[in-house]
Amino acid sequence: MTDLREALAAYAGWQGYRHAERVDAWLARLEVNRPELEAFRAAPTPDIAPYVPRPTAVVPAQGEGTGSPSLAADAAAAIARARAASDLHAFTWLADSPSHAPGGFLAGVPVAIKDLMLVKGAPLTAGSRASDDALATRDAEVVARIRASGAAIVGLTSLHEYAYGITSDNPRFGRVVNPAARDRIPGGSSGGSAAAIAAGIVRLAVGTDTAGSIRIPAACCGIVGLKPSYDALPRDGVIDLAFSLDHVGPMAAGVDDCAAFFAAMLGLGAPPRWTRRDLAGVTIARLGGYFAQPLDEDVRRAVDEACAAAAKDGARVAERSVDGMELAPAIQFNTITPEATAYHAERLAQRGEQYGEDVRVRIEIGLFLPGQWYVKAQRMRAALAARVDALFNEASVLLCPTLRTPAPPIGGARVDIGGRDYPLHTGVTNLTLPFNLCGLPAVSVPWSRSRDGVPVSIQVVAPRGEDWRALAVAQRLERAAPWRGAAGKR
Repeated sequence: MTDLREALAAYAGWQGYRHAERVDAWLARLEVNRPELEAFRAAPTPDIAPYVPRPTAVVPAQGEGTGSPSLAADAAAAIARARAASDLHAFTWLADSPSHAPGGFLAGVPVAIKDLMLVKGAPLTAGSRASDDALATRDAEVVARIRASGAAIVGLTSLHEYAYGITSDNPRFGRVVNPAARDRIPGGSSGGSAAAIAAGIVRLAVGTDTAGSIRIPAACCGIVGLKPSYDALPRDGVIDLAFSLDHVGPMAAGVDDCAAFFAAMLGLGAPPRWTRRDLAGVTIARLGGYFAQPLDEDVRRAVDEACAAAAKDGARVAERSVDGMELAPAIQFNTITPEATAYHAERLAQRGEQYGEDVRVRIEIGLFLPGQWYVKAQRMRAALAARVDALFNEASVLLCPTLRTPAPPIGGARVDIGGRDYPLHTGVTNLTLPFNLCGLPAVSVPWSRSRDGVPVSIQVVAPRGEDWRALAVAQRLERAAPWRGAAGKR
């Protein structure tokens, strides 16, 4: 162990990062990730070209109707609600008098933006003391499109620092509270966006998703979140976590709202015709294997019920699995870690002590992963993506839970799921991260509540570029969900 400690300190120093006192933290974090590291070392390198993520053009669907709700609301009232709910710690900044463009199909609708992207006149903190906090002089491209739709930006939402985590326990602004279950994590990293919607402050908010950071908080808080196809929405003006995994996407109170917001973020003049009358002609692959074991019993019951409802609505449902999916967490770890460390390396060397401890150590351990492992991970990723894509030769969409278990309690470092023990981050991201690796559109929809009253959500996944198909199937399932009647839709 002494030799390893010395080697870590020496290697970090060789890279210009001279913080030998950090060795104990590095060793502890590497121990948490031992399963991914060992699985990755043992896996053979596929004889396939490294994965190169491709931007995806999302063509508007031509369905049976727009499915667009009336979203008219008073932006000033939304700000008042946010101030009244300050105990949620969901916002990092609130506008005093939001303005919006005249006209547009979201005219006057209050919208919250994750504090990870440029909003003109507002600070960009990324939830960290290591940021400069300079007021933005322009909007990120996706924010500019939202303004052009007429929406009113009422504030910036809190997040897990630099989007690198799933609890939204923020060292600068405080822990985001989950309005749907105050003793449970709100999810992350877009926890503030989810909490603002779940609390009824706004119906629309922007999130980002690298391993599930839209869908996880959506599931924890009982709202809807769409991770679009890779780069269907521009990331200009958005802080990267891991460039090949990052997605910008809409979060909303319901699927109709989410679709309308997605249209605005795409820069469309109005929502397209995207809805379905029923699921006749749709084939749903219920994902088994890795996606089915282990599951909390309430989660398993939700998937059973959702599949039965889909069949009743005309869909054909068949179980399918993906060989090698158990390696997805290891591939993700060896992709997100070096990409995130590369982005933060200079700031880490200059301001390391200003990061929160959990994010700092995750960035630091990227210093120790061999460069060839990143290339191996991209080869493995390409092979996995090809196997997932092959499912769409016989299925219209894929269906699985968003999380293996309802939102875990606050403060735990590990989570037990069906008798299997996971580190918290691993257990929560297991079922969302594969679709970041593959760049596929995925929608999280609340289905029911657990026996403890905690939201339980399902996830609908479509082929790359078929985001509207995912939304259309999700809407049909949302209409059948017990959540709609038991908890009410905000």
